[in-house]
Order: sequence, then structure tokens, then C-alpha cells
Amino acid sequence: MIIPVRCFTCGKVIGNKWDTYLDLLQADYTEGDALDAIGLVRYCCRRMLMTHVDLIEKLLNYNSNNTISSISFAFLLFFFSFIHLPISSISFAFLLFIC
Repeated sequence: MIIPVRCFTCGKVIGNKWDTYLDLLQADYTEGDALDAIGLVRYCCRRMLMTHVDLIEKLLNYNSNNTISSISFAFLLFFFSFIHLPISSISFAFLLFIC
């Protein structure tokens, strides 16, 4: 989805480094050199940027009315499929309340 604000392992702030990382990759840096230039030396922090999949662009394709509710609903569907809970186990009223 969106890059986490902090590293899950050590707690270092990494959310502000995502755009710089992408810019360096566009400038033909290797992944290792880009992470070194940003200042990420711990492998836990490097993992956070290297393995992140930016799904926000895919979720925005489901936003037909440019409303927050359609993004929220798409996020909930993605989230519950990620944790392997069947959608039927979730109250429909709860989904409507959230969205």
C-alpha cells in the first residue's frame, strides 16, 4: 500500500525516504547504491524499501467517483483477503459504516 512510516524491526523512520529512493533508481543507481546514498545501512531498513510493493496506484483504479469511500472499500477488501478472512465473516453493516 503506502510505505510504512517506520521500520518494523528497529523503528527507524523510513517513510520520508521512499520518493528519494525512487528518484535515485530512476537516475540509474543500483538498489544498493541508492540505499547507501539515502543512509540506510541496516538490512532491516533496506528490506523495508526493497520489498515494498506500491499498491496505491492499483487501488486508485477502483476509485470511480474520486471519493474516499471507494478507496476505503477497496482497501478493506484487500486487507481481509490478505489476512485470509472470508468476506462473509465481516458484517456488511460494518463495511458500510467504515466506508
